[in-house]
Amino acid sequence: MPLNIPGLLVPFHLIINPRLVLPSIIVKDIRQLDFKELRKAGYRGAVFDKDNCLTLPHEDALVPELKDAWRECREAFGTGNVLVVSNSAGTRLDPGEIQAESVTYQLSVPVLRHKSFKPSYSCISAIRKYFRSLPKPLEEHELIIVGDRIFTDIALANRMTRSTKHSAAISVSEKEKHDVQLHEYSREVNTRTGPLAIWTDGVWKKENMALRWMESSLMHGLLRLLDGKTKFELSEGLSRFVKPIPPPHIVEKTSLLSRLLGRLRGAS
Repeated sequence: MPLNIPGLLVPFHLIINPRLVLPSIIVKDIRQLDFKELRKAGYRGAVFDKDNCLTLPHEDALVPELKDAWRECREAFGTGNVLVVSNSAGTRLDPGEIQAESVTYQLSVPVLRHKSFKPSYSCISAIRKYFRSLPKPLEEHELIIVGDRIFTDIALANRMTRSTKHSAAISVSEKEKHDVQLHEYSREVNTRTGPLAIWTDGVWKKENMALRWMESSLMHGLLRLLDGKTKFELSEGLSRFVKPIPPPHIVEKTSLLSRLLGRLRGAS
């Protein structure tokens, strides 16, 4: 796979914006997300990575354990409002867009066609264009972005965040009121609005583990540096969007003798 130059440049962007790689929510996989609560809270659309988030790497079919959660997601947001954005399917690495068509068929949602890898600004523009072209257009603050890679998916979500300025009322003491005019009883406030960045730290199949460890270590290091936290803590306002960690899938083991006896019973 060609080098992902936009992803490799993310560490340099941290000099300007060190919070670029900090997720809002961390879950093991999408089964922990309460899509109905997210929809109630005003989130109307979702962007998902493909490999190791919804499918095994380099495969197009949904991981079987995610079947119910994926159905809940599509029911909550509506199929057209759920978009897969991959660095393989739908890109220049997908001649004839064959893989994109396959993923759409397997997952029952559209796949974004884009020329540059995540988290490039060109890819961000393509995502914005898609959601604004819908019959009921969506803005960035109405989206959740879910993925397993910090330098691509989380950086992408945080790059879509914008700063807006508005006036906010301020309290003024009785003494101060004699010294300032009424129209000065407000101040300009910067508000950052954008997608909800969700990192799935579980891995369905091991791939690029050294790079994943580096990304995770950098993210936790920035948490300690910026917020003084030794580990990620979910804010109280976002806790309602997260379900308990799903139990591990246990494969029942049977002995060779048991399997042979079962075959004999079936043959009789």
